[in-house]
Amino acid sequence: MTHTPKTGKPRIGITLGDINGIGPEVVMKALLDARMLNLITPVIYGSTRVLSYYKKLLSLEDFSYGQVKTPGQFVPKAINVINCWEEAIEIQPGKPDTEAGRAALLSLKQAAADLKSGIIEALVTAPINKHVIHGSEFPFRGHTEFLADYFSVTDYLMFMVSEQLRVGLVTEHIPLKEVPLFISKDRIQTKLLIMEQTLRREFGINKPRMAVLGLNPHAGDGGLLGTEDDQLIKPVIDDLKNKGKLVFGPFPADGFFASGQYCRFDGILAMYHDQGLIPFKTISFESGVNLTAGLPVVRTSPDHGTAYSLAGKNAANESSMRQAIFTAVDILNVRRGMTDSN
Repeated sequence: MTHTPKTGKPRIGITLGDINGIGPEVVMKALLDARMLNLITPVIYGSTRVLSYYKKLLSLEDFSYGQVKTPGQFVPKAINVINCWEEAIEIQPGKPDTEAGRAALLSLKQAAADLKSGIIEALVTAPINKHVIHGSEFPFRGHTEFLADYFSVTDYLMFMVSEQLRVGLVTEHIPLKEVPLFISKDRIQTKLLIMEQTLRREFGINKPRMAVLGLNPHAGDGGLLGTEDDQLIKPVIDDLKNKGKLVFGPFPADGFFASGQYCRFDGILAMYHDQGLIPFKTISFESGVNLTAGLPVVRTSPDHGTAYSLAGKNAANESSMRQAIFTAVDILNVRRGMTDSN
């Protein structure tokens, strides 16, 4: 799979995402951070034409870059750009468009191929619009599912991380009414074990403390508000405790976050998307990062979407994109250290 050099600046691939959203803006602004070129060799997957358009529109005169002519030959002290399509695609800031979706898919496919071959060492993805990219070539609910399929991974974890907290999901992008159908002992245990391995391997926490949220209000209230908490979630927690894992719960989600109880844990497992992401984005908005845990490669992304309402207005905040890049570098450094110690 991917070979990560033990020395030198990591080559970080960055996709532009939906070219009509805020992806290009937050990528450009993040890479203008004076620390970036000393820390990484950035490789943008997208289009020099798109970058030139937004450089002018947003008055980002200091943003400079060079086009990659030969695959894998990057300039270490510069922003490298790989053109993933040749035809002129109309750029329409703030407007969902199928051509922009096709461009985002071309960028993602090229970046994923280079990640698999080791040309780049980590991937940071700018947001896509799942509606305009979805089709026969992209029958997935998002980046996470695409990359899991591309790298032939069955078990993975959508893991939202920040300095304040880390939240993983048992179920990701599915309708709320289907959530109980996907809650099983095996699935909960698999997600917890991926979380534990990630906290140890990627974050250097030798004995992570993990909390599990209940599915139902008040974690089922002893069966009065649902049986899943007692019959599915609690047995997994008890079993992992007996195996020496520091796993606790199930906790009622409302009081868990409102009381600040989350501060006592290294990782938190939520049962469904909004249960985990509403408190995560409330506490860590603009600094949170989406990490796909369980992959053989490193992939991160900002914790926001395309934000069409801000596109082209020079109003987007690049903090989450910047942190996504820093997180990818931190994880690569931990992996390098583990390789050196073996």
